[in-house]
Amino acid sequence: MSLSETSTSSHSLVIIGSGPAGCTAAIYAARAGLDPLLITGAFPNLPGGQLTTTSEIENFPGFPEGIQGAELMERMRAQAERLGTTFVDDNVDRLDLGQGGRPFQLHLSERSEPIVARAVILATGAEALWLGAKGEELYKNRGVSACATCDGFFFRGADVIVVGGGDAAMEEADFLSKLARHVTLIHRREGFRASKAMLDRVLANPKISVESCTLIDEVVGDGKRMTGARLKSCKDGSLRDIDAQGMFVAIGRRPNTALVKDLPQVELDELGYLKVAPGTSHTSVPGLFAAGDACDPIYRQAIAAAASGCRAALDAKRFLSEVEKPV
Repeated sequence: MSLSETSTSSHSLVIIGSGPAGCTAAIYAARAGLDPLLITGAFPNLPGGQLTTTSEIENFPGFPEGIQGAELMERMRAQAERLGTTFVDDNVDRLDLGQGGRPFQLHLSERSEPIVARAVILATGAEALWLGAKGEELYKNRGVSACATCDGFFFRGADVIVVGGGDAAMEEADFLSKLARHVTLIHRREGFRASKAMLDRVLANPKISVESCTLIDEVVGDGKRMTGARLKSCKDGSLRDIDAQGMFVAIGRRPNTALVKDLPQVELDELGYLKVAPGTSHTSVPGLFAAGDACDPIYRQAIAAAASGCRAALDAKRFLSEVEKPV
């Protein structure tokens, strides 16, 4: 449904983001009688979230044969719509929290008048940081990944590369060493940001070799799958090729919280993730809730995002019940 077809611009609950967190929040909110409005495009404009760019998913419960990421999100959306959620394929350009609190106003790209909401769930997700190397985009989901937990299973017995120098890269390399034949850890600097314990574990692992002062100059392949990478020395600029069937980029993630980063009422951590009260989805603003990767720098899994979407919907329902009757 387009926004022009919506009968009212005032809603009890508006959900921003249509990944696993947003869709699950919509399912629970709809079943609770909140008649939620879900705005699909957030930051970046990616209806369905990052999961739509993932090929096969084998670790989401209920799909023993696996499922394509785009299909999983289509099913989640269909379920939320069947239960009464209104979907709007648009972007939120500005969120106005006002000076005196609720209701909130959401300004959309394709609508002149703002949407009014008694409560809002931010489920805008996060995005992996990429290298920008030649061939990287071509071979995403065809060898190039940003999540070993998600995709490592597909590389059993293969030679793989991990790029990064922090704890996340060490964790990815250690995890993959239990699946892959060999792991090559690539880092552009001599030193590492990782903790000593994590680094020592990697250095002591016979299935992991470390290439410091090295960059990925190009991801190479046969046009269908990645087959290797061209490495560039940061010391002398020399190039050499290595064989690899997979590459895992672990140089960080960026939460999609640009919508609220300049709002002093909303507390973010030092990395830009939304802060929530422990064990809840409550942000620092009453009536504003957070779910999914936008408030989770640790787990970054679809099932964890879905669980937090459930929690946000239940928190929003309880909040609205306590402060006012739903509109």
